[in-house]
Amino acid sequence: MKKNILDYTKQELGEVLQPSFRAKQIYNWIYHKDAKSFDDMQNLPKEMRSKLKEAYTINPLQVIRKEASSDGSIKYLFQCEDGYTVETVLLPMKKEVKNEEGRVTKEAKYTICVSSQVGCKIGCAFCLTAKGGFKRDLSAGEIVAQVLNIKQDNNIAHNRRVNIVYMGMGEPLDNIENVTKAIQILNDIDGLAIGARRQTISTSGLSHQIEKLGKMNLGVLLAISLHAVDDALRDQLMPINKAYNIESVINAVKNFPIDQRKRVMFEYLVMKGLNDDIRSAKKLVKLLHGIKAKVNLIYFNPYPGSPFDRPDESDMIKLKEYLNAHGIICTIRQSKGLDISAACGQLKEKTANELH
Repeated sequence: MKKNILDYTKQELGEVLQPSFRAKQIYNWIYHKDAKSFDDMQNLPKEMRSKLKEAYTINPLQVIRKEASSDGSIKYLFQCEDGYTVETVLLPMKKEVKNEEGRVTKEAKYTICVSSQVGCKIGCAFCLTAKGGFKRDLSAGEIVAQVLNIKQDNNIAHNRRVNIVYMGMGEPLDNIENVTKAIQILNDIDGLAIGARRQTISTSGLSHQIEKLGKMNLGVLLAISLHAVDDALRDQLMPINKAYNIESVINAVKNFPIDQRKRVMFEYLVMKGLNDDIRSAKKLVKLLHGIKAKVNLIYFNPYPGSPFDRPDESDMIKLKEYLNAHGIICTIRQSKGLDISAACGQLKEKTANELH
């Protein structure tokens, strides 16, 4: 079976290819010039192109479905070479601005939400991805390919920086080796040059892996999927809390190296009647004391069969105002893609149901 060339860092490629400077040329063809085959790489010797073609593939993913929302977000369903599927989302953050002469004065800004696993082991009660169980980890190249394919499909130039969030299907820190390798590949100056500070790992709270990631000191940002302010509710929502309770997560976060200009993001998925009251907000303020934190309140996105409901806007605003008044930077994430398969795992589930 052929190997995926996107799985290699530039250094690794330089070690398996002779002469080693060819690695930089290949990176240039793949990440800057959108080469679809080794035949496109005209400055490589013909014999080398032939050998590369025999040994490697360039793109391990195929788009089998995509849904575009009226708000500009696009959800992709990619099929891997073994037939498994994963979801990736392009989120437009700021629109392009042009002056009266039609020249671009401000570039559009995008965030790409990538998956790290096929399925997930964590089993959160509110998550549709968990319903399908865990199949396997994605390789570093399969993670990188999600970004590469989306940039190419939307004509986003190689030198246009995007933000990456490891917040799609799977638990990124359960696949820490491949995720951190993908971060380094995406960060390479001869590749897409997406700086580590533009990359955020969102974790459900694997304390020991947060500590391991911190010791790597990659410069990435950290987002914690908290969702509850006491162990009783978090046990109910996230079975992982029995192994890694809130206290262990908070302690790991306190030791995590973070850029002085940045904050640790705490994701708080708000569900009606469960964690949307001021009592919860008070506990959250106490919990985050001493941490340079930012709280992102997220509306729960309902899906068919879910036992949870979307909170009222008025309760979201009360939560935000309380946290802001008590010294915690807090924002409400505006839900995107509500007119398409918004919840993570929904497009995969819908496509599978239509095929059977």
